[in-house]
Amino acid sequence: MTAQISTLGELLTNAGTQWRAYDLGRRITKIDKKQFAQIESTQVPYPYPLGGHAIMAIQFWDNEATADPYVWFLKFPLDEQSKLIIASRDHFASMVLEALGTQLTGEAAQGKLDNNPYVFTPNANKLAAFNALLKRELNRPASQYYEHAELYFSGKLGFERWQEIALQGIADFALRLDHGHNASNLQQAWSFLPAEVKTPLAAMLEHVTVSTSQTEDFLAALNRACQRQNKDAVVTNLRAMSGSHALGLIAHAVDTILASKLGSDADCLLTIAGRAWETLTDQQRLFIYMEKAAENNQIDGLFGSIFADLVAIPMLRPHVLGIIRAENRSETLSRAIGRLFS
Repeated sequence: MTAQISTLGELLTNAGTQWRAYDLGRRITKIDKKQFAQIESTQVPYPYPLGGHAIMAIQFWDNEATADPYVWFLKFPLDEQSKLIIASRDHFASMVLEALGTQLTGEAAQGKLDNNPYVFTPNANKLAAFNALLKRELNRPASQYYEHAELYFSGKLGFERWQEIALQGIADFALRLDHGHNASNLQQAWSFLPAEVKTPLAAMLEHVTVSTSQTEDFLAALNRACQRQNKDAVVTNLRAMSGSHALGLIAHAVDTILASKLGSDADCLLTIAGRAWETLTDQQRLFIYMEKAAENNQIDGLFGSIFADLVAIPMLRPHVLGIIRAENRSETLSRAIGRLFS
């Protein structure tokens, strides 16, 4: 079985499966089939690169859809323009054909790709969020932990009993905010929740389009946290609101952080780059952001890693490169850029 494989899309379709692709690197985002084909043919760069890689999940099931879908979690290297390195994709596809032939589903297929160099296991938060999302999209019931989490966020158990709720339950709750009173319960509960719940919940809400009023609440909490210089609360609220469509409010949050005493803090800067990168298409905001990154001398190489991360994102690349050519840079920023090229 060494026939020429053109694309993963073809491999999956020829094996008689239905399939969907998702980006898993920054925020769980569906990649439609047309865009996926353009990525595979290197017509377009990968839209959400992270650490020089395309980090994706491909969910597929046989046409009868009798069993639960199968999922490949894949990590492919990208070139300096964030385009897929075709050789690695072809290598993966040939390994699949060698291990499985064209029978990608069923009992016999299980475990055969465990040692594949392109297959990885997402962290616990991503895995829980992805599981919750798939159950929603397939109209399947949530996990066994959901009802207890729903009860917890309603306030009826007492928020101090956070140890009783499971991470998967938190994910199911976050991905089902439109069920019952979940959205209003979250709004009422947020300021009372202990950090042990807020932190994982915020990691799930990143993948959710929360309402504008909920985004306003997160912004108000972030403003208060900035005034108190409570870095953990700033990061948590920014993460929680980052999936919202209210980009103006997210931009406001970023501006507030950059103008505060936490403006050059590494965790805050990395959260902005990782979760609120869309706000950095504004050249003035990007300039201030890069200035703050250059000011941080606590962490060696922080500026370089932030620069490399942002310049790889196709929507930001021209803006980031524009900073190199800008003439009105501060001495600090000029030195930081100089070190990149020395």
